[in-house]
Amino acid sequence: MLDCCGRVLGAFRSGPGLRWPPFLMFGPAPAPSRFVSTRWAGIFDVASRRVRLHELEAMAGETDFWSDNERAQRLLKERAACQAAVEAVDLPRASIAEVLGLLELAEADADPSLLPELQGQLDALTAQLDEADFARTMAAPTDRSPAIVKINAGAGGTDSADWATMLARMYGRWAERHGCTVELLDEVPGEEAGVRSCDLRIEGPFAFGWLKAENGVHRLVRISPFDANKRRQTSFCSVYVLPEEDEEIHIDIKDDDLKVDTFRASGAGGQHVNRTDSAIRITHMPTGIVAACQAERSQHKNRAKAMKMLAARLADLERRKRNAAKDEIEAAKLGINFGSQIRSYVLQPYQMVKDHRTGAQTSDTQGVLDGEIDAFLKAYLLAAQAGPVSLRGDDTD
Repeated sequence: MLDCCGRVLGAFRSGPGLRWPPFLMFGPAPAPSRFVSTRWAGIFDVASRRVRLHELEAMAGETDFWSDNERAQRLLKERAACQAAVEAVDLPRASIAEVLGLLELAEADADPSLLPELQGQLDALTAQLDEADFARTMAAPTDRSPAIVKINAGAGGTDSADWATMLARMYGRWAERHGCTVELLDEVPGEEAGVRSCDLRIEGPFAFGWLKAENGVHRLVRISPFDANKRRQTSFCSVYVLPEEDEEIHIDIKDDDLKVDTFRASGAGGQHVNRTDSAIRITHMPTGIVAACQAERSQHKNRAKAMKMLAARLADLERRKRNAAKDEIEAAKLGINFGSQIRSYVLQPYQMVKDHRTGAQTSDTQGVLDGEIDAFLKAYLLAAQAGPVSLRGDDTD
């Protein structure tokens, strides 16, 4: 994140009166400058999100809103997402107004006692902007889905089976910290201890968006509790995270996204079919998908059939996008053995957890195993915004 204090002070001192820093201006697009980045354009399309939020709030107030419970739940989730996107801009904007007002007061009164309060507000603003920066990693539709976490023990025998149990506990504790629910879907017990594999379902805010960073091989180095000679053992487990799919793909087609053309049917005819503009061609502007129908003599019936075809094609497009995302995750899977680990957890002879994709590391191994993995998740998700993240080739031990 760029230095927040410098941005605020620079924006304030660059001209008379109070001015918003350009990086929080969401009106007409300003001229390109070093403050403006196109990376915010997607998740922070605030104008359209704000309009959609008002539409959803109006729908939620209708008397028959809960007549279709499934639709109501879907719209409430969308409303929460729009609300979060709007607040991600409005809250920092309000904080900047307070900071600039306090700065103006401090300069007018030449009162240095206000500087500690100003610094505190600047620190809070920096934290808000860091959260907004991280929020753009959660822009994919599947990021809001529940996560299916598959853990498989690899090389290492009983130690690996025990390591799989430790990982399951780690993700369970992480879920508790984030207000998520955890459900054990399946498990295969180990021969002596632990589990050879287990499947967890974690549901909560952006569960898959967070945990998609955990795909890969996790390596544990410790003194084996199952070895009478107390030798150091290396164990491996793979973690595979998928978004839970809805039973149905719901397609919300907005009238504003449609271009409707009417034309005369080209059939064999009769007294009506090719004398009026009863045929319909509907173009979905965001995707360019076209659906046309001229089978019926009624324009309304042709439109209804064309809309069904359009909905089916959009559903197929969404299904292919989801399959492509799964294929990408499958392609990234590596063998469960030495040299393919994304993260190493070393408990002996020293204590260190290190992510081999981002270089993030900590000596608080107990905290990590208790679910404190947000630093690793954030580091990977932010790095992934710039492109594919590969193993660095270094080793922890």
